Amino acid sequence: MIYSVHTGNRRNGKGRLDLETGDYMRDTSTVDFMKRLAKGLAAQFGEDCEVVIHDLESENMDDTIVAIENGHVTHREIGSGPSRIVLEALKTPPEELTDHYDYLTKSSDGRLIKSSSIYIRNDEGKPVGLFSINYDITKFAMAETTVKNFLHVAPQSSEPERIPRNVNELLDELIENAVRHVGKPAPMMKKADKIKAVQYLKENGAFQILKSGDRVCKLFKISKFTLYNYMDSADTES
Repeated sequence: MIYSVHTGNRRNGKGRLDLETGDYMRDTSTVDFMKRLAKGLAAQFGEDCEVVIHDLESENMDDTIVAIENGHVTHREIGSGPSRIVLEALKTPPEELTDHYDYLTKSSDGRLIKSSSIYIRNDEGKPVGLFSINYDITKFAMAETTVKNFLHVAPQSSEPERIPRNVNELLDELIENAVRHVGKPAPMMKKADKIKAVQYLKENGAFQILKSGDRVCKLFKISKFTLYNYMDSADTES
């Protein structure tokens, strides 16, 4: 059972000894706290959150659940039997048992459950109980699928295109792309690089923007005459 053992001031994890009768009496303080914690978590996270407490020292393995909140999630109730992790605890040495967090399970009717299970140990480290949180995430999984389908786009080999607020931003972006296309900053460009950049701007419609030529000439430190030559040139020699 989930309790602590007292013999005078000594605790051994098996119960509380009545010194007058010699009988063990169940200490309900741990169980009471766990039940209140279960109720609090279920209230905090709503009806899709099941919280269940298993007694790992139950004499009847068909009856390990001593407390449960929102049992409709997995269709269980007080007195129901163990889960796989409970059976694992019973056959595994205590020192090898570790708590399990954030893993997926399924209910008997196929709903997707996100679970975490924490061992309740006595003073000697022996697991005497299991505190499990099972959250039904089926609706979230369905919503995720819907969102993924909505966000699906055809495969792209480049970054998503930015939508400019005005023509000045559009020209800035085209110039940035031209520099990126060449692969070196404007002050380091030779003639062939500048021709390549100007050709890129021409092909992408940059010179349809008013006064774009002035911006390009200033960036590449060339004259308008040179710019027109570059726009018409196929020469890529330095």
